[in-house]
Amino acid sequence: FFLMESFSVKYHWKTSMNVGALVTLVAAVHYFYMREFWVQIHSSPIVYRYIDWSITVPLQMVEFYLILSAVQPSIGVGMFWRLLLGTVAMLAFGYAGEAGMMNAWVGFALGMAGWGFILFEIFLGEAGKVAAGGVNQYVQASFSTMRFIVTVGWSIYPLGYFFGYLLGSEI
Repeated sequence: FFLMESFSVKYHWKTSMNVGALVTLVAAVHYFYMREFWVQIHSSPIVYRYIDWSITVPLQMVEFYLILSAVQPSIGVGMFWRLLLGTVAMLAFGYAGEAGMMNAWVGFALGMAGWGFILFEIFLGEAGKVAAGGVNQYVQASFSTMRFIVTVGWSIYPLGYFFGYLLGSEI
């Protein structure tokens, strides 16, 4: 879908559409692989999830930057680096805690801080301010949808980490 649609959008949107296609492709390949691993072994190694996330999550953060820079080229590159920093912190600490490289509670708390940093940037930081004004209604709608995904959709992981891993209960 994203690849086909990239032929029908203006030039400044093509990169964003192709990144969306790449995120979808990488996620699909990894989840098919993890499903097969689950069928064969009846477990899902932590490292497989984090390999997928280490590729797809930064690309999703790049999408915020690409969408806003497509309509407002004067956006500073600092927004991109802040989103990337939050992403790396969220994933690195989450993995270190879940893999036993550090205390699981500390890894959870620091990973949540990375996610909180991302949420701050897209709601109240430079990205949020640019999306709130100076862009058209379609960009605002797209940005709002991405905010929803990062806020609500991504909450599934910390809930699973907290209830399933830290508290040892089944969800």
